[in-house]
Amino acid sequence: MPKSSQAHPQLVAFDLDYTLWDLWIDTHVTGPLKRHEDTVNQVLDTYGEPISFYKDREQEDRKVVIAACSRTHAPDLAHQCLRLLLVPSSHEHSSPMPKPAIEFFDELEIYPGSKITHFKSLHERTGIPYADMVMQ
Repeated sequence: MPKSSQAHPQLVAFDLDYTLWDLWIDTHVTGPLKRHEDTVNQVLDTYGEPISFYKDREQEDRKVVIAACSRTHAPDLAHQCLRLLLVPSSHEHSSPMPKPAIEFFDELEIYPGSKITHFKSLHERTGIPYADMVMQ
């Protein structure tokens, strides 16, 4: 396996289902989705079932590409949820206003298929070597 050229990865990719939220978006959620006013970290499906990110962890500010990779069969629903789900900005940023979750991702690979296909696309678009990419 090639050795990484960096002390830290240049790209971190997160799966959505059971990594960022506690469900499978394509089997546990029925659209359309909605957010009640400016509620942070919660979106409701058509039956009022809540969708939210797991509680956040302390994040370091690094120059890292953040990607969302999901092989869901409901990519439109996943995109809609990421657009509606509000996430608090980190305390170091000037704006205390929450932002749509989708704005925290530099790259999106959300469609049926394989994580290998997702990583190939990320590699082609970013030029980042595979050895400098990790999947969470």
